[in-house]
Amino acid sequence: MHPTTRVAHPVIWTVLYFPFGALGGFVGVALIFLGNHYGLSIAETSLLGGAQLLSQWLKWSWAPVVDVTWTPKTWYVISTALSALGVFAMSAVPLTPDSLPLLLAIVAVASLVNSMVGMAIEAILAATTPSDELGRTSAWFQAGNLGGYGVGGGVGLLLLQSLPAPWMAGAVMAASFLACIGMLAFVPSIPRTHHATASEAVRGVVTDIAALVRTPGGLLAATLCFVPVGTGAAQGVLTQASVAGEWGAGDHEVALMQGVLAGVITAIGCFGGGWIADRLGPKPAYAAIGLLLAAIAIGMAVCPKTVLTYVVWSAAYSFAVGLAYAAFTAVVLEAIGTRSAATQYNVFASLSNFPIWWLGLVLGQAAQRWGASGMLWTEALIGVAGVALFFGVRRGVLARTAVAAP
Repeated sequence: MHPTTRVAHPVIWTVLYFPFGALGGFVGVALIFLGNHYGLSIAETSLLGGAQLLSQWLKWSWAPVVDVTWTPKTWYVISTALSALGVFAMSAVPLTPDSLPLLLAIVAVASLVNSMVGMAIEAILAATTPSDELGRTSAWFQAGNLGGYGVGGGVGLLLLQSLPAPWMAGAVMAASFLACIGMLAFVPSIPRTHHATASEAVRGVVTDIAALVRTPGGLLAATLCFVPVGTGAAQGVLTQASVAGEWGAGDHEVALMQGVLAGVITAIGCFGGGWIADRLGPKPAYAAIGLLLAAIAIGMAVCPKTVLTYVVWSAAYSFAVGLAYAAFTAVVLEAIGTRSAATQYNVFASLSNFPIWWLGLVLGQAAQRWGASGMLWTEALIGVAGVALFFGVRRGVLARTAVAAP
């Protein structure tokens, strides 16, 4: 990777990526927690998270638009403004079983638009990150994502509960999104790739992707993203009032441990994950962190269910999620180049969001059938199986590479 420019300090990525994380947190923490209070079952409430993540594992299909049309800065302004409108609309619709279909549609559309916030920043990130700063840059980048998730969830929940009308909470969140646009003044302008025709543009993107997955590093990175490793999918289930209640945790504990405080802890974890990725290498670090998350899930499952254990294990889980997300970004930045960066990054992001999406739905069903402990055991066993699958593929790829080397 040979960037032509770089930003003054990677904290810029934290602010710019905040709207992406905060919208997910508003759905994944604030709306999901309140769902049980308004008559939604655990499985129905899990659909909110599923609607939000649906676009996140399909976004590879529209990522080329960002690469071949307007500049990344232009896309950031447009998508952030529309994301602000989306979070306002979510808060204005009643959270009841009757209005659930409408709310799910709004969440899905808003999340689709919000995905372009990430694409725009990722395109600039790939063009400005030197190869010796992958871990450090990934840490600041994911701090905005996961810290924003915590703020959007925790503060969003508090605003929904304390303000006279729910739409006011959406208005406050929307204003914070729009404020982040000002940080673009400190980001280099990255021109779009010019093509003679639209078909030529699409062919160029496809060629770049095909060349990437033919390399051993690209194939291994894709495999590691696709398997259910380091997903953090249990957080969405642990947020639900019915599940948190098994530990005796209430509104305040959930708002802190799955919201604001979780955002702080996860952001700290991002810096730890970046540090580990720079020293172990992105892919080994990501696999090891996946095993750590599985161990934490088992620990939470076997310990006595008290408010204290909910707080302690939720904090540990949030920290490990931060480790995993920073390592994931380092894996992707190591694999891709600067051409068609939005598409290449989001191919990997879509692969990684697919297991988060389906595992979140599976864990929701597991919690409803076997309780919180059964849900946590389910996540841990699937995570260990994912790591084993990755190392099996890695062994085959390395063996094939060694044979072809002469």
